[in-house]
Amino acid sequence: MSNTNYTTEVAILGAGPVGLTIANYLSKQGVAVTIVEQLDSLIDYPRAIGIDDESLRTIQSLGLVDQVLPHTTPNHAMRFLTPKGRCFADIQPLTREFGFSRRNAFIQPQVDNVLLQGLKQYKNTQVLFSRQLTQFSQDADGVTLNLQNKEGDAETIRAQYLIACDGGNSYVRRNLGIAFEGETAPNQWIVIDLENDPLATPHIYLCCDPVRPYVSAALPHGIRRFEFMVMPGETQEELSKPENIAKLLSKVLPSTDGIEVIRQRVYTHNARIADKFRADRILLAGDAAHIMPVWQGQGYNSGMRDAFNLAWKMALVVQGKAGPALLDSYQIERKDHAKAMIDLSVMAGHVLAPPKKWQGFVRDGIAYALNYIKPIKQYLLEMRFKPMPKYHDGALLSKGAKNSPVGKMLIQPQVQLASGETVLLDEVIGNDFAIIAWGVDPKWGLSPDTLQQWKTLGVKFIQVIPAVQLQNSQRKQYEDVITIGDIGTDIRSWFGNTSDSVVILRPDRFVAALAIPQSMESTSQQLFKKLYLK
Repeated sequence: MSNTNYTTEVAILGAGPVGLTIANYLSKQGVAVTIVEQLDSLIDYPRAIGIDDESLRTIQSLGLVDQVLPHTTPNHAMRFLTPKGRCFADIQPLTREFGFSRRNAFIQPQVDNVLLQGLKQYKNTQVLFSRQLTQFSQDADGVTLNLQNKEGDAETIRAQYLIACDGGNSYVRRNLGIAFEGETAPNQWIVIDLENDPLATPHIYLCCDPVRPYVSAALPHGIRRFEFMVMPGETQEELSKPENIAKLLSKVLPSTDGIEVIRQRVYTHNARIADKFRADRILLAGDAAHIMPVWQGQGYNSGMRDAFNLAWKMALVVQGKAGPALLDSYQIERKDHAKAMIDLSVMAGHVLAPPKKWQGFVRDGIAYALNYIKPIKQYLLEMRFKPMPKYHDGALLSKGAKNSPVGKMLIQPQVQLASGETVLLDEVIGNDFAIIAWGVDPKWGLSPDTLQQWKTLGVKFIQVIPAVQLQNSQRKQYEDVITIGDIGTDIRSWFGNTSDSVVILRPDRFVAALAIPQSMESTSQQLFKKLYLK
């Protein structure tokens, strides 16, 4: 029996989308990462089917979005149908505040694979498949993981930190004794994925059938997903028989001849959240920290938000640029929003399948009326009910103003470079902090010491001017400043809604602070304290 020892900076348990995303970001920042996965390879069947604009923006920061977009269907509408097939809510958000379509269908295994392949470019990153975690412990200096490989040999990993992305049944969370409060829905659902979509209609339909509610979703590459509620007394074994699959599908297809079933699986909807997301040097992310019903497609996307929020903070801490207390802001910022998404998903499930029959009649009556009340209909269509993350405390300087953009994600319009090329804003920002000023030198007013502190964080200084001014040969050029052109009025309008003209942007594209040039020095110093900079 041999014992192999690995030393790394960050160990990640679980090669799902959250673990792979964190690993990509950390690797890009030069952090040594080891991923541990108990399966022999990535899960190859479709699970999540909805990826939103925030998640695509996260993948963009990893330099992988061009490989992911071909596996998506943009502008994927969600339509709620009454039992008689009338559409009472058509959720079709067509705006692109963050640079991408807001609702996209996708095939998760293909996107997971892009994330896995992305790690191959980093020599300090390794992915260990077929490893069972048998024990873990932590001390003042790091975390020790005891593993067993496929041959039964013992292996040990020593890391500064462990990020547990090991799912809703998290071994790490259970062994840390962290409570996972919430509820399990009384009903189960069966998922059936079909090759060569026999309906071939676009979008996703949620049919509120009182007899057996179901979902019908078009996915990329000609795949169709059906989900049917499992009735009391029905078992997975019974429902999975070909004749019973055919019986279920006959409800939605004129004929079940020649259909090609990829797989079927019964699952339960859970709505739970961990009591805490951090225990010293161990952090929980994704399903290990929170699980929610699928109805808003937000389980995957909430995990991706965790990944981006935690990854940049972990990079600063491991690199010795920030103190470990910065990691506390991960729970402060993410827990409330994850809870809001759970509540929304539970509510959407109740719309689809009301717990009591009379609630279905009320729903249909109200839904019919809502379609004639324009502001409410618009609220549904524009998907305003998806609560956008807004952080009120944590690694930011909140001014307390109700409509302040601090703690919200910054827009990502197309901008023009001095070369005349047009790109999305984040392509200019890169992977670190950015200080973006409207019309002036973003470094103005900063002392040499503060300027040096910002440079240590890898900040990009960006000046935004109207695109027509880019070709002015007399305009001032500032050292270490990238000047970009506002093509329409997106950025100018954004600044026009605040009384400040300089934005300090975090690596996860959230606004950390606002200032005017005269207050940049004091604002920077206040923010450095919130970031626990060393």
